[in-house]
Amino acid sequence: MFILEPTKLFTMKFASVLLFLGILVGCTNTVNNTKSNPFSSGKLVDLVNPLMGTDSEFALSNGNTYPAIARPWGMNFWTPQTGKMNDGWGYTYDAYKIRGFKQTHQPSPWINDYAAFSLMPVTGELKYNQDDRASWFSHKTEVVKPHYYKVYLADPDVTTEFTPTERAVSFRFTFPQNDRSYIILDAFDGGSMVKIIPEERKIVGYCQNNHGGVPSNFRNHFVAVFDKDFEVVKTWEEDHLQDNAEARGFHVGGIVGFKTRKGEAVNVKIASSFISSEQAELNLSREIGNKSLEEIKSEGEAIWEKELSRIKIEGGTEAQQKTFYSTLYRTLLFPRSFYEYDKDNNIVHYSPYNGEVLPGYMYTDNGFWDTFRAVFPFFTLMYPQLNAQIMEGLVNTYKESGWLPEWASPGHRSCMIGSNSASLIADSYLKGIRGYDIETLYEAILKNTENWMQDITSVGRYGADYYNEMGYIPYDVGINENTARTLEYAYADYCIWKLAQELDRPQEEIDLFKKRARNYRNVFSHEFNLMRGKNKDGTFQSPFSPYKWGDAFTEGNSWHYTWSVFQDIEGLKQLMGGNDNFVAMLDSVFVVPPIFDDSYYGFPIHEIREMQIAGMGNYAHGNQPIQHMIYLYNYTNQPWKAQYHVRDVLDKLYACQADGYCGDEDNGQTSAWYVFSSMGFYPVCPGTDEYVLGSPQFSKITLQMENGNTFVINAPNNSKENVYVDDVTLNGGNYSKNFVKHADLQNGGEMTFTMSATPNQNRGTGAESYPYSMSDED
Repeated sequence: MFILEPTKLFTMKFASVLLFLGILVGCTNTVNNTKSNPFSSGKLVDLVNPLMGTDSEFALSNGNTYPAIARPWGMNFWTPQTGKMNDGWGYTYDAYKIRGFKQTHQPSPWINDYAAFSLMPVTGELKYNQDDRASWFSHKTEVVKPHYYKVYLADPDVTTEFTPTERAVSFRFTFPQNDRSYIILDAFDGGSMVKIIPEERKIVGYCQNNHGGVPSNFRNHFVAVFDKDFEVVKTWEEDHLQDNAEARGFHVGGIVGFKTRKGEAVNVKIASSFISSEQAELNLSREIGNKSLEEIKSEGEAIWEKELSRIKIEGGTEAQQKTFYSTLYRTLLFPRSFYEYDKDNNIVHYSPYNGEVLPGYMYTDNGFWDTFRAVFPFFTLMYPQLNAQIMEGLVNTYKESGWLPEWASPGHRSCMIGSNSASLIADSYLKGIRGYDIETLYEAILKNTENWMQDITSVGRYGADYYNEMGYIPYDVGINENTARTLEYAYADYCIWKLAQELDRPQEEIDLFKKRARNYRNVFSHEFNLMRGKNKDGTFQSPFSPYKWGDAFTEGNSWHYTWSVFQDIEGLKQLMGGNDNFVAMLDSVFVVPPIFDDSYYGFPIHEIREMQIAGMGNYAHGNQPIQHMIYLYNYTNQPWKAQYHVRDVLDKLYACQADGYCGDEDNGQTSAWYVFSSMGFYPVCPGTDEYVLGSPQFSKITLQMENGNTFVINAPNNSKENVYVDDVTLNGGNYSKNFVKHADLQNGGEMTFTMSATPNQNRGTGAESYPYSMSDED
């Protein structure tokens, strides 16, 4: 493995500018500008491809997604299941058999699923085992929409369709002529129960499968109602088939059978509840009742159309428009609503923390390490009411568990690092969103700064004692990913500082968090101009390779994490020796070879492979830590480089195809990057009121704000070659800043970009144009 020696690093930095200019010369392909959405039926939902990102596996992620057939932020998703039960890769594009159609709550294959059960049609010989019942299928017969799925199963000769609501689903199985037609309900392993009630054409039961983060009384109660009498009633437990109408055990399922005519449709309406079987029945009657599949399908389409229409784009290619709306769809899936409406229509939830049924909102299935960066800033911009409800859910989580949920699925899970709930809360409140108990949330934030959950160290701040005493977490005290933790805690402290000011907290407290927000300086190595592990005695980690993944960092190396000073890019720039050195270091990320040191993991993790094959040096867009880095050119006298690289990533690393991402999609974060960047700006530092400018991808983008105002982004001469911003106006006036304010967007108006094939090396180059850094307040 080739590792750059320290003495060669500065030579590489100097050469990077010349190499960068060479890169610019070759970008001459054109894109046709077209009218708004000429490529579809006129419905934006038809531009969405839920299969985007499904061509993935353990070794290489092109998204690690599955087709989530759902309502926005729905309590339950449904998906065709190609993988085995408990396999995190539940649907993979290159699979050729479907085992069932599954209710799923999986946020990530790495976290895996919970509360899953499935239905599957079978004809002829009764086969109920997941491998035996699996049927060949083809993507050629799939219809995959956000709200609707249809596929032909070759082995049973059955066409399956389904369309969900938030907590229910309507299925239609179209059978051939057969005296032995069956529908199998698999309640999965981990503890399950099914009971068939023939006189009511009904199956009820529960499943308990999970991969952690649940109380002992956790259950997903389901009810399935059929529109055809049962002629066969069977259940199974493990591998034992029986004629009993009820089964209870580690892994059970139910089978109902009947004679069918050619083309006969059997409809099944299903709902579930984390509260009780009675609540499941209530959810079914309330959300489906007597409605047909077509009615539910039309409702779902209208709901998705309404949300997608909040952002209307014009221009670009068909592929770009499809990619935009496919990523927007992904951005609107998580966090999951984990609440229900009781018989009196009150909002209640089963607590995935203490097992009680309690009033109020609850949201789950989210990793804030990923989503604080762009997903939640997108909600603060476009969905403030939803954001307020999520904040209410955070209040309830703290009251029910004593902690804020850094990674919940459905309860606390041990995954990733940081104290990023502080970013979500501060960004929400500082942008004027109200309607929740901010005092309780601030109390929870303060608790995070002092301690961590002993058995789930991703909750709270692992290493807080070292960090608070020394200003960093030492490399040699047995706390892994120490430098990454230091950087993320410092950013969280910035958010707390600004929130403490807004809440008029004691000055001593305000000053403490302002001081801690500068702790990033303690792990900066002037020798390398990079972040580096630092020992307890004050010496730096040695030997040091900026290409070593993990170790002092999290799923990345020093090239990736050095830029995690969201709150003070100016301060980081000065540590590096000023503007020219800072730009050279940014350039170097793209210029150095895609070499890596995987010794911490013992093998190349999928994030390493995704960086290696992207053809962008050591830029690793497939993972979150570096995704904001391109925009940092706006804090320098060379902002046009941000414009070039943004468009390069948009064009090369995203596509509306099964392999359409360059790494894990991660609860909407990688999608939200695309949505923001296509619009021409990005939230580099949540907790400030600024969005840093890039290069809009379309000729016109219209944002419909929740307050009724409209903000329009124009780039009329946009094209594949015109990636550079020559001039900007805001509401008709000349605009020289490299950022736009939150209030400007919320108030409505118009921003116009004049695009060019050559960079304007005069616009936005002065310090007065740079976005905010906390050093500016000194």
